Amino acid sequence: MTEGNAVPEGDPTAKDELPAEEKKENGDSRVSVPEKAAASGPEEVEFVHPEGGWGWVVMLSAMWCNGSVFGIQNAFGILFLSLLREFGSETDEDLRFRTAWVGSLSMGMIFFCSPIVSVFTDILGCRVTAVGGAAVGLVGLLASSFVTSLGPMYFTYGIVFACGCSFAYQPSLVILGHYFKKRLGLVNGIVTAGSSIFTITLPFLLSGLLEKVGLQNTMRILCILMFILMLAGFTYKPLLPVKPSSTRTSRCPPLSQVFNINIWKSLGYRIWAFGIPAALYGYFVPYVHLMKHVEERFGEDANKEVLLMCIGITSCVGRLIFGRVADYVNGVNKVYLQVTSFFIIGLMSMMIPLCHIFGGLIAVCLLMGLFDGCFICIMAPIAFELVGADDVSQAIGFLLGLMSVPMTVGPPIAGFLRDRLGSYDVAFYLAGIPPIFGGAVLCLIPWVEARRKRREKEAALKGDQSVTEKMIENEKAQGDAPSKTGESVL
Repeated sequence: MTEGNAVPEGDPTAKDELPAEEKKENGDSRVSVPEKAAASGPEEVEFVHPEGGWGWVVMLSAMWCNGSVFGIQNAFGILFLSLLREFGSETDEDLRFRTAWVGSLSMGMIFFCSPIVSVFTDILGCRVTAVGGAAVGLVGLLASSFVTSLGPMYFTYGIVFACGCSFAYQPSLVILGHYFKKRLGLVNGIVTAGSSIFTITLPFLLSGLLEKVGLQNTMRILCILMFILMLAGFTYKPLLPVKPSSTRTSRCPPLSQVFNINIWKSLGYRIWAFGIPAALYGYFVPYVHLMKHVEERFGEDANKEVLLMCIGITSCVGRLIFGRVADYVNGVNKVYLQVTSFFIIGLMSMMIPLCHIFGGLIAVCLLMGLFDGCFICIMAPIAFELVGADDVSQAIGFLLGLMSVPMTVGPPIAGFLRDRLGSYDVAFYLAGIPPIFGGAVLCLIPWVEARRKRREKEAALKGDQSVTEKMIENEKAQGDAPSKTGESVL
């Protein structure tokens, strides 16, 4: 080892230590190599998470990221009405359809870009990716404030702003694993609660701004949130050791960094990456169509905004509670929390058509929000458990990318069923099936991971036994050698 060769010749302590090692190694010289490597190799030292310190600043920055990104996205319904007035009329059905695609494209692009963002995060790091993404999002939102027709809005808001948000969002989940391990669930709960807090408060702020300063100036004021987000990205100081690469001096990154196949070698991750999107085909249907269903059943005067507020408040509470609970659940057993959340949300979706009293709908929305928070806040901790800290960036990225498909497809299918059947009842019944099916699939993960660890343990024991047998054979061979030479001399 280079550390051993670098010992000065004039150091008396080094001269005393080396013979002592040789005496211990006379029995078997091969044992000395791993001992030296373990003693001198800094890469063998296990990384210890600080569980606080600067990590609390990083947590607040990540919380701002979640709040500003999804707060603006979830408040698009407020901007939607202003866009209709700006570019035409609220009663124009064709314009309503085309304008709605601005918000849908923006939300879909955030998740669709996630696999690409994960590659940039692995190559450039969390800080550069997050700051660059926030800057792009700022440019897209600022450009949208100068748009005078709907066509360019698809590009400036639906693509540029959304892609910037995607690049800023994902590193905020990855960087938390650099600072926290025992408290990772609680920290993720606090961070993801930021989106609930912004979602509850931002619509009131936007309503006042749109009334006083208009759509364009409101968008420019929202740019302040993105500017603060860009500054927050500078706090993402990485702590985990960088993976060694033989091609680090090359201009092109190694293929393993561009596409990390290690995550797909894990059967547990493959099941997770299939089960989550499968559950989401019906997951977001109530969030999109519940307001229209309330109008049809209880009349247009029904206080449907209360339902959204119930979902937002209990979702925030659920993220804080279940984030802390996840810290007390060992390993991949955290998946059972997601299984529970999918089962409850699936059942609550099926209960919506059965609620003929408005109070019943409030109870359903309270439970849906609570377990929605449970599902969201433990996604990152489960990813860390399944693939480890080194591969978690692309693990989260590809999962979010796969989630973009059901998030986009599920609600339109429910709308199609409503148009065909005349009510949302069948759509809500069917929407409850995918979450229950996806939750049942996720139940396989703890069993698969337990079997994998058992096999690894058995393989390690067999390896230790074979090494021990070889050492015994070598000792016997060394012990028999003097007697044989002595017999030949006599």
